[in-house]
Amino acid sequence: MNGELRHLGEYENVLVTDQHGTIIFYDLADLNVLKEIGLRPEEFMDQPVTAMYQNLTMENSTIMSVLRTGQAVCNTRQELMTKSGDVFVLTGSTYPIIADGATIGAIEFSKHYYEKDNIQSLNKRAVHKVYRKNNTVYTIQDLITTNPAMLAIKRKIERVAPANSNVLLVGRTGTGKEIVAQSIHNLSGRFNSPFVSLNCGAVPPNLLESVLFGTVKGSFTGAVDKKGLFEEADGGTLFLDEINSMEYFLQVKLLKAIEEKTIWRVGGGRPVHVNVRILAAVNEDPELLMAEKRMREDLYYRLSVVQLDLPELRERPEDIELLLWHYIHFYNSSMNMQIESVQPEVLACLQQYHWPGNIRELRNAVETAYHNVSSHEMTLEDLPRRIRESRQETACPPATLKEAVEQYEMQLVQQEWHRSGGKLTLAAEQLGISKQLLKYKIDKYGL
Repeated sequence: MNGELRHLGEYENVLVTDQHGTIIFYDLADLNVLKEIGLRPEEFMDQPVTAMYQNLTMENSTIMSVLRTGQAVCNTRQELMTKSGDVFVLTGSTYPIIADGATIGAIEFSKHYYEKDNIQSLNKRAVHKVYRKNNTVYTIQDLITTNPAMLAIKRKIERVAPANSNVLLVGRTGTGKEIVAQSIHNLSGRFNSPFVSLNCGAVPPNLLESVLFGTVKGSFTGAVDKKGLFEEADGGTLFLDEINSMEYFLQVKLLKAIEEKTIWRVGGGRPVHVNVRILAAVNEDPELLMAEKRMREDLYYRLSVVQLDLPELRERPEDIELLLWHYIHFYNSSMNMQIESVQPEVLACLQQYHWPGNIRELRNAVETAYHNVSSHEMTLEDLPRRIRESRQETACPPATLKEAVEQYEMQLVQQEWHRSGGKLTLAAEQLGISKQLLKYKIDKYGL
């Protein structure tokens, strides 16, 4: 029996039914499974297992077979069709639950595999199941690198994580700030408490205060008693990404909350004590943000007790192949398909590309390849067109000095434009030209 059960550690989901095949318990690593089936979590309970899918019957259901025969069914593969017609694959093992010689139920251990059409669901999939209860997906093992600067950052994360000091992450979009923040939380003594994350740039400025600090019923039209993210993260970690997008007046309230460890709900008449570690991130140079009065100096000094500056992917060329294979292994283990090799031209193309979207863009490029690939080998044609075309541009040298100068200028402008996140003032300052001249060149080169 031990030999049969040894493989169960590979599975992620558990489902238990009674003797009639009615679901009485389940634990899923990925709630997107329920979304694909078309049910909410509470609707999954007390349902016949055969009612979940179009093509599952009393005859072909492994659970119903086990209930009939009392014999385990191991290492099976099932293609299941949801009510909406989508198909996904489950591999699993099913065992009878026996009491006094009678089969009174069944327990199934399974893993959900994704097809190309629903690969986007993988982004929300908890890889480290032991941590998923604290709202995290990543640990420090997910910082894939051989780059010396990144290895130094990993060592620093290990040193600072156990403390309660605030940490400021500085890095362009897609450089891995969320992974670093979750790594710090999971290495800290707060790992058993919530990790709450907010992209400040994704919330309208007029709503951000109530999202952070909560509301009191009657404080404004439609207001209800509701906790803000500070209270939701009590005892744990609050990660505020793109804090540079926060309105200047709200930064004062944030600073006060951090210093006094108390918050006031919008419309509230009493302070609420909170025990929260703050991790924050900016996607621009903090010195420039302060110079342009877009970030308060006192808030910066309070947040940057520890500052981690994350390099862009173009500054980590030795990591591109490593990350490529990391994401190939990730998708291979989570989809019902395998990529086993990569054409040399693919790696050469990825190595010369400038990666304005950094690691996130590389991951998306691999995902695109999985949509396009027609064999077990990734080819150049499987990559996104913009990446392929950048290789062609590099392969065609300019014919004249004027063309060479213009091409070099265009590359510089394009690089700083992407690096600044499309912010004209920042890009112009980095290039040492006026905003008006930069706007002219952006229009000239069609950027």
